Amino acid sequence: MLGTLGAMLMRTHYAYDPLRFLPPGDAPEEGYAWFLESQLAEADVVVLVAERSGRVVGYIYAGIEPLSWKELRDQAGFIHDIAVDEVARRTGVAGQLLDAAIAWLRERGMPRVVLWTAEPNNAAQQLFESHGFRRTMVEMTREL
Repeated sequence: MLGTLGAMLMRTHYAYDPLRFLPPGDAPEEGYAWFLESQLAEADVVVLVAERSGRVVGYIYAGIEPLSWKELRDQAGFIHDIAVDEVARRTGVAGQLLDAAIAWLRERGMPRVVLWTAEPNNAAQQLFESHGFRRTMVEMTREL
């Protein structure tokens, strides 16, 4: 199911801007499942899932990022993915996953949590703002 949710993220982002985001390809479910599984071996990464009636309805993938002179930021927690199946949206699942990942990062001494969200994804932006996130950077892309 995580591969299915990851593929959903890929397709959604690609639909937002096919020039900016990777095309999902022929088997994004298998590819994304492989990718998330590979991340589990990393000590500074967590993948948490939400279940309802024994069925996975969402996940969050977060980790610890080192100090970055390139990004002008200190060490930070980073929310890489949050995905919730359509049947479980607007039920609090995303907020619970976000709270759990933030708690995991706080336990590891992170001074802040950073994330990116696609410009058209207003629902995600509202969720993040309701959990105390503020806008700090704007990504801009130009095709060559």
